[in-house]
Amino acid sequence: METEESGFMTCMLRSYNETLSKDIYAKLWHNEKRETLTKEYLNAISSEETNAHCLRNRYFLETIKTLVANNDIEVLINFGSGFSMYPFLLDQSIINIEIDKPEIVDYKEVKVMQWQAKKILPKRKIHFLGVDFSKDYEDQLHSEIHSIVKNKSSLILIEGVLFFLKMEECVKLFNFFESIQKTGDFIGSVSFNDTVKETTAFQKLLDFINKKGGGVVASDCLSLPDHFYKNIEAYKLIDQQDYYSLSKTYDNSIKLSKDLTLNEIFYLLQKN
Repeated sequence: METEESGFMTCMLRSYNETLSKDIYAKLWHNEKRETLTKEYLNAISSEETNAHCLRNRYFLETIKTLVANNDIEVLINFGSGFSMYPFLLDQSIINIEIDKPEIVDYKEVKVMQWQAKKILPKRKIHFLGVDFSKDYEDQLHSEIHSIVKNKSSLILIEGVLFFLKMEECVKLFNFFESIQKTGDFIGSVSFNDTVKETTAFQKLLDFINKKGGGVVASDCLSLPDHFYKNIEAYKLIDQQDYYSLSKTYDNSIKLSKDLTLNEIFYLLQKN
């Protein structure tokens, strides 16, 4: 599977329960091919995936809204932004930096401009930055981000990305985050912990990826224990949620067992 396919599926899933996700714009990415792929994904892995993705969006959306309302952040930096629609769900005052592969951000920028011209999407302050993460990106990206953020407060959001990285790449990324943020800034991160690899749902996920030509085994997929976040010296872990805790918060009924559910963990960090 191409990473953009997983990005489209995330939008499709968020659009299937707008009441839960609060994402009224994800449906703009619908087309027949993406609909077919998403339904195939749900049938192959777990019907819980719809609401799991909706609650991921809801958690970060509500978290960012609260931070903005409290004047804690002025900039949202979305690493691996894919086709998420946070800028249009947030207050127009916030500055948005969307970072992904060049072909993804170029396509997204064109579509956003078309929808804004038709008044389907509201105007927002968005900077699209295309990055090839397989190369040495730090210096150029640091310069581009600094020219936008300057001394403003920020939240870095990274969801749906770490799963595809090696541990050394993950550590390198968090070191980069530290270099571009100041005291009091935030990181919102999503990852699996190690126990997910023992579930039937995870094996179904691997089977689905490999059916699509992925050629991966469990060891290729990054999972992070809680202590990874707790031991990041420059940051303090201030909140941790998962599908089960958020289901209680937002009154979501879970129908399948834990073995048949991919339980992502959501972390909120603040720089010391």
